[in-house]
Amino acid sequence: MKVAYIVGPGKLELREIEQPVAGPRDVVVEVAMAGVCGSDLGMLAMGGVGGRPTPLGHELSGTIVEAGSEVISARVGDRVALNPLFNMIGNGGAEGGFARHLLVRDVVTNPGSLLAIPETMDFEKGALVEPVAVAIHAANRLGASPGDKVAIFGAGPIGLAILAILRHRGFDDIVVFELSPFRRERAEALGASAVIDPSQEDANEALIAHHGQLEGAYAQTAKTSHYVEAAGAPILPEIVANAAPRSTILVVALHKQPEPIAFLHVMVKELTITGTMGYPEEMGEAIDIIESGLVDFTPLVSHRFAGDDVLEAFAAAKEAGSSAKVLVDFRR
Repeated sequence: MKVAYIVGPGKLELREIEQPVAGPRDVVVEVAMAGVCGSDLGMLAMGGVGGRPTPLGHELSGTIVEAGSEVISARVGDRVALNPLFNMIGNGGAEGGFARHLLVRDVVTNPGSLLAIPETMDFEKGALVEPVAVAIHAANRLGASPGDKVAIFGAGPIGLAILAILRHRGFDDIVVFELSPFRRERAEALGASAVIDPSQEDANEALIAHHGQLEGAYAQTAKTSHYVEAAGAPILPEIVANAAPRSTILVVALHKQPEPIAFLHVMVKELTITGTMGYPEEMGEAIDIIESGLVDFTPLVSHRFAGDDVLEAFAAAKEAGSSAKVLVDFRR
């Protein structure tokens, strides 16, 4: 079968390998749908891990077609979503999910590697479990409550998913900043109270207009209480400089370069800057929310490709201005 491997900086190719076989403690998943993650693009740009060919693919759903004799937490026929963090699948480990079959090692030790998805959940929604779990954990780390005023910088797949989760939790004052008209339309569809093109409007002035203005010493500051940096652009110094006193700044985007933050602002305004990574406990909640139908995650998905068109899928995902979540359907 063919598997997508990074073979150098910016170089991705499909390599033919043997069909995986489960050992006594392993499981083989027949992959139905897999999504291209921003971290996939980042790893591709870096050239993989350790100078060796690196397989990609960790946002996926499928069906178990082989289970080792010692595996009791999963069985053949189970429909599952993957938690890739146990084996670093598609994140520098030995296996990647952009393939028709995936070996998940030592499920006996790590039964949480695979989570059952309901029979009523289609595989496309199953492939969104991982990124939605990322968004849920980010929303938890943000520490905001309905009624707080939130700004999200960046309406890529994760920024959009965070918006969807916050709206689901009752937030109704969320301003989104995004350069791409394509992505701005999706933020509007997901219920942002305002969507701003930062190339056309000053971010601080826009937030003052939508969230109101503080008085006294910080009269030039918006009443925004929580900021989400999901763009990965060099905007953190500006966010910190303009942030309201005692507000929270959550960093969810991958920053490849150091940022020159003026920590005098952090001290004087008693700001909280926090990060978010993965989904320690949120994948089950992601399945429940997706299955409930209470949140329409359809605007997250922009492209769907057939299983043999992984390279074309990555080419589409690289065009950030005209894509959101790109999925690969290995059933066709």
